[in-house]
Amino acid sequence: MPQPTSRDTRLFTVTSDTLVVVDFTPRARREPGPYRRLFALPGTRAFTAGNLIARLPMGMFGVSAIVMIAGTRGSYALAGAVTATGLAATAVVAPWTARLVDRYGQARVALPATLFAVLGSLALVLCVRRDAPDWALFASYAATATTPNTGGMSRARWAHLLKGRPAELHTANSFEQAADELCFMLGPVLAAVLCGTFFPEAGTLVGAALLLTGVALFTAQRSTEPPAVRRAAGRAPLRAPGIRPLLLICLATGAVFGSMEVVTIAFADGQGHRTAAGAVLALQAAGSCAAGLLYGAVRPAGPARSRLVWCLAAMAALMTLPLLAAGLTGSLLVLAGALLVAGMATAPTMVTTMTLVQQHTPEGRLNEGMTLAVTGLLGGIAGGSAAGGWVVEHVSATSGYVVPAAAALTAFLAAAALHPPGSPNPTK
Repeated sequence: MPQPTSRDTRLFTVTSDTLVVVDFTPRARREPGPYRRLFALPGTRAFTAGNLIARLPMGMFGVSAIVMIAGTRGSYALAGAVTATGLAATAVVAPWTARLVDRYGQARVALPATLFAVLGSLALVLCVRRDAPDWALFASYAATATTPNTGGMSRARWAHLLKGRPAELHTANSFEQAADELCFMLGPVLAAVLCGTFFPEAGTLVGAALLLTGVALFTAQRSTEPPAVRRAAGRAPLRAPGIRPLLLICLATGAVFGSMEVVTIAFADGQGHRTAAGAVLALQAAGSCAAGLLYGAVRPAGPARSRLVWCLAAMAALMTLPLLAAGLTGSLLVLAGALLVAGMATAPTMVTTMTLVQQHTPEGRLNEGMTLAVTGLLGGIAGGSAAGGWVVEHVSATSGYVVPAAAALTAFLAAAALHPPGSPNPTK
């Protein structure tokens, strides 16, 4: 009879003519999921927590400003124009801030830049309270343009920690996009509740406090911070091959987000449910958040360029649902369901876009490259916000849903023309 060793977990018993082996070896533990493996890395949970706090106001500021300005001045066109101006200023200033972050480090640049942006938010509140002229609103909101790209800085940390591990980086990018959507899901709800329950400026004030706190906590995590590169060897990201077409796609995609926000707030206001606008917008972000987490848990097949075209095709098709819901039913409840479904194409689109941006950005300038993509989005959000506000003001809130649908179609056509499915993938 075989003799058990010290590590053998089998029990040997002998009957009259049979050797019975009972195996007590424990079942192999299930492999941890991709997200558990991700956050097993030292320091990742700490910087993610601070970054989430800093990102939550990104979903609050736009809604807070629109509700605050439209409520006091009685004009959605003015509210949309002010927010568009602030986003356009951010589109100009953000790449320079990101370049400084790459060159001098996240901790040295992000916190002072955040302080200046918070002062701009406080100035906007003061101008609204004191009934300042319209130009003061534009100037105050433009001063918030120094807000650092917290999502880009977090993605830069993941890229630094997961260098040479594309599968894990895909999961990290998907998580970051889901985190964006979570913040844009909770942010509008929190902003609408604060502005409706307390006073119109409450959303902006709370958002400014959260932004400053979150950035302070995030930048305090020095162990995961990418090293500063004083003189990057590569060319500027804007001149790198493949970046400009992606910025064009980001511009059109951003117009979807900007117009949808203004139009939905106006539609809910027309139904007599302005405070419900945040919850309705949150459903769109909820659909995107769920889709982003699922997208990160699987390993997508095919090159990212081809996947981007298909993602944009899905987004263009789904963005017709809010227009149909608003036009055919006029029901806010039906519209909420349509936005939930429409949002499901957003996160996969943005994850794939950011993956391509990372692939095409020269080494040592990753934060700048990703900020350029966000700049394209902000530029699109600014244009979409202004266009949506104009259509609401001069036509109707229902007709305003033509703007996001048209913007999504434009993004798809641009991607299909620049990167037709099946075309060869360029080398980095």
